[in-house]
Amino acid sequence: MKKFITTLKNIWSIEELRNRILATFFIIVVFRIGSHITLPGVDPTRLADLTGGNGLLGLLDTLVGGAFSNASVMALGIMPYISASIAVQLLGLALPYFSKLQKEGESGRKKLNQITRWLTIAVTITQGFAYLKSTIPTDAIMISQGLFYVSSVILLVGGTMMCLWLGERITEKGIGNGISMIIMIGIVSRFPGAIIGEGRARIADGQPLYFILELVVLFLVVVFAVAMTQAVRRVPVQYAKQIVGNKTVTGQRQYLPLKLNISGVMPIIFGQALMFVPSFIAGYFAEKSDTAQYIATVFGDFTSWQYNLTYAILIIAFTFFYTAISINPNQIADDMKRGGGFIPGIKPGQATSDFIAQVLDRITLPGAILLACIAIFPAIASLFGMTQLFASFFGGTSLLILVGVVLDTLQQIESYLLMKRMEGLMESGRIVGREELVK
Repeated sequence: MKKFITTLKNIWSIEELRNRILATFFIIVVFRIGSHITLPGVDPTRLADLTGGNGLLGLLDTLVGGAFSNASVMALGIMPYISASIAVQLLGLALPYFSKLQKEGESGRKKLNQITRWLTIAVTITQGFAYLKSTIPTDAIMISQGLFYVSSVILLVGGTMMCLWLGERITEKGIGNGISMIIMIGIVSRFPGAIIGEGRARIADGQPLYFILELVVLFLVVVFAVAMTQAVRRVPVQYAKQIVGNKTVTGQRQYLPLKLNISGVMPIIFGQALMFVPSFIAGYFAEKSDTAQYIATVFGDFTSWQYNLTYAILIIAFTFFYTAISINPNQIADDMKRGGGFIPGIKPGQATSDFIAQVLDRITLPGAILLACIAIFPAIASLFGMTQLFASFFGGTSLLILVGVVLDTLQQIESYLLMKRMEGLMESGRIVGREELVK
C-alpha cells in the first residue's frame, strides 16, 4: 500500500503527466454529459428498454455507456467510426488504390483518415435512421415525425463526430488512445450499476456468499484475460557484425515478439456482428416456416449451445483471417535480411518466412481457442443465474477492451515515470569524461 501511494505521488509530481491526466478527466466528463442529453422531440418518460435486454443492441448500449437506451445525441457513440475504419482496412486488401495509400507513409495516412471520416458520416446517417425507425417508439415522439427524423439524424451525426473529436483530443492532450478510451469509459460507466444490481438480486435471494464467489470468479477471469493479452512468443533474432563508418558494431541478439492474441478484440466484433444476421433474416419468415422460427429462436438466444458453437467457430476463423492480414512473414523475413539479421539455425529468405509462418500457426490456434472461450464466458455466466449486465463483464468485447485500454494506459504512465527517473540521474551532475579526469 505504501508503494502504491508513493507511485501516485510520483505520478502527480510530473507536471506534464498531471496535466494530461486532468485533461483526460475533463474530456471524459464532457463525454458523459453528452451521453445523457436526449434527442429533441423525444419524451424520455415514454422510452422503454430500447435494447430489448440482449443481443447486438445490448452490446452496443454497453459500449456507449447507456447512451443508446437513453436516446441520446451520442446514442451511436464512436461505433460508426469503428465500422468505417474496419471497412477501409479491408478495402486495403481488395483495392490497389487503398493498398497504395497504406504504403505512402504520412501523406497516405492523412488521405485514409479523410476517407474514413467521410465514410463515418455515411455510416452514421444509415445507422442513425435505422436506429430511430426501429427503436424509438412512435408514442415517444412529440413533434412531426418527418422533422424529428431529419433533425435527429443530423444530431446523431454531430454526436458521433463530437465523440471522434473528443477521442482525438484525449490522444493529443491526454493519456492513452482516445478512441479506445471513449469506448472503455462507456463500458466502465455500467460496471457499478451491474455490481449493485447483481448484489441486490443475490441478497434478495438469500445468497450473499454466492455473490462473493461471483466476484472472485470475475477477478480470475480478468487475470486470465490479462495473461492472454500479454502472452508473447519471442523468436530470437541474431544480427551480424556490421561496419558503420570507421566503427564496427558488435552483433546483438534481439527478439521478434509474436503475441498470442495478435488480432485483439476484432474477431469477437466481427463474429458478434454476423451472429445478428441469422435471427434477423429468419425473423421475416418465422410465421411461414417452422425452420425459420426455430433458427430465429435459437440464434436470438445468446445462451443456446447452437449460438455459442457457431459463435466460437466464427471467432476462430476470423482470428486466423485477421492474423493473416496483420502479419506478413515474407515482409518480416525480407526486413530481417536487409538489416543483417537471421534466426539461429534458419536460413535467411524463404526458409525464415516459412519458419515465422509455422510459429504463427502454432500460436494462433490456441490463441483463437482461448479467445473463443472468453467470448462465450458471458453466456456461461448467464446460465448460472447472473443478471445479463453483470454477466457481460465476464468476457466478450467488454472485458477485452477494458483490459487492453488499461494496460496501454498503464504502459504510457510507466514510460513517463521512467523518463522522470532518467531526468533525476542527469540532474545529479554531468558525467565527467575521461579527458577531464586526466586534467
